[in-house]
Parts: sequence; C-alpha cells; structure tokens
Amino acid sequence: MILLLKKPSLLLIVAVALAVAGCSGKGKEKSDVSLEGKSPEAIFNSGEALLSKRKASKAATRFSEVERLYPYSDWAKRSVIMSAFAHHEAEEYEESRAAAQRYLDFYPADDDAPYAQYLIALSFYDQIDDVSRDQGVTFQALQALRTTVERYPDSEYASSALLKFDLALDHLAGKEMEIGRYYLKRGHYTAAINRFRIVVEDFQTTTHTPEALHRLVESYLSLGIEADAQTAGAILGYNFQGSDWYKDSHVLLTGQGISTDAENKKSSRWLRRIWRQAIKGEWL
Repeated sequence: MILLLKKPSLLLIVAVALAVAGCSGKGKEKSDVSLEGKSPEAIFNSGEALLSKRKASKAATRFSEVERLYPYSDWAKRSVIMSAFAHHEAEEYEESRAAAQRYLDFYPADDDAPYAQYLIALSFYDQIDDVSRDQGVTFQALQALRTTVERYPDSEYASSALLKFDLALDHLAGKEMEIGRYYLKRGHYTAAINRFRIVVEDFQTTTHTPEALHRLVESYLSLGIEADAQTAGAILGYNFQGSDWYKDSHVLLTGQGISTDAENKKSSRWLRRIWRQAIKGEWL
C-alpha cells in the first residue's frame, strides 16, 4: 500500500513562516530590550566588567551604548572618556582619538579634559615604530604631547607628557643619525653633514648629540675642512668631555695636529654660533 503525502497548504506555509520570523524577531527584540531596559549605571558597570576581563573592544562598544541611549546623562559623559580609554587598550587608536576629541569638544572644562588630551597624545605616541620607518606619526605625537603640557601644565599628566615628548624627540634625532651614518659610510660627506647638523641644531637635548658632533668631526676631516672639524671637536669637548665620542674625536684631531681646546675662527658660521651658545650656557 502506497501512502500519499499531502502537500502543505499555502496557509500552513505562511503560518509557519510567520511563526519563525516572529521567534527570530522576538529573540532580537529581547536582546535589544534587555540592553535598552537597563539603567545607564548598569550598562556602564557591564562595560567596566568587560574591561576587567580584557575585552577592551567590547567594553568600548558597551560604553558607547550608554552615550547612545542616555546622551544627556552624567553616565554618558563618563562613558565617553571610558570609551576612549577602552579603545586605546584595544589598540584601536583612531577610535580612541575620536572619542577623546569628542569629550574635549563637549566637556572642555571638565576634570577629565587633561586626560582626554593625554589619551590623544598617547594614541600617536604608542604608534611610534622603529627609526627606519616614516616618522610622520612621531611629529603628530610631539604636537599632541606639547598641547598636553601647554594647555594643562598643572595636571598630573604634564610630567609624563613632557617625558614622552623628550623620548619622541630622541626618536626623531635617531632617524637623522641613521640617515647620516648611511651617507657617511658611503662617502657622501656633505649629505651626512647636513643630517648631523640637524641633530646638533634642532635636537640638542637628545642622547644623539655627542655622536652627531663626533660624526661631524669625521666628515669634515674626510673633506679636509679642518677648521670646522676643530670647532665641532671643541663643542664636543666643552659639553661632553667625559664621553667616548669626545675621546675618539680627540684622537682623530690631535693625530693631525689639531687642537680641541677652542673654536677655529675660520669655521662655518653655524658652528661658531653653536660654540658661542655653548660658552654662554645657552646651548643644551
């Protein structure tokens, strides 16, 4: 005996389809209601809980929901700065900057405004790569760090921003030194001098200055420009006499009968200017 299966009626198909859609819609609605029905404090606390579980990106999204659902509440204000922090923890630097800048735009006089500006600076600073790469982000970090120090000099973040500013400067000087050494090694002495000069003139407070002066001595001697080599050596001796770089320069210069005690009056104008600044205590 063969059993014939009846085809489901069109009405039954529609009914089932509506039931499935209804269940799906209820599930989504339930999720939304469960979030929207919560107080801003509860949503904020859930964001902090996610942070404690090292789920920073999800925490940032949760804080953003407080801002979306309760835009005019005090919890929204707190959530904006926490969203900036969470994005930074997740290494989502662009999003962190956007949230921090939004905080500054809406609450420029708030107690957390210095921290928002500091987060903007950190979002650039933490992206600084090794000296062999483009240093555009380093310049952006310097600008944002300077803004932090100048705009909020009495804040608890000013000293940290100033320290990072010096480290970022050192990073830029390191880039110039790397290029200068490259040229020096290949005998392109004029190009090398231009790089070392940048370090001596623009990055005097960095750790690269003694080496830059020594490399200038090397480069000028290689070109036979003894007057400039002597003045560079004199500046190096006056400021960094105990350094190994000065000892190496002293050997090079005295080996050719050149004194390192004072500037050479025939040296380049920029070197004589640096020498006078060093003598007057205006340099470094």
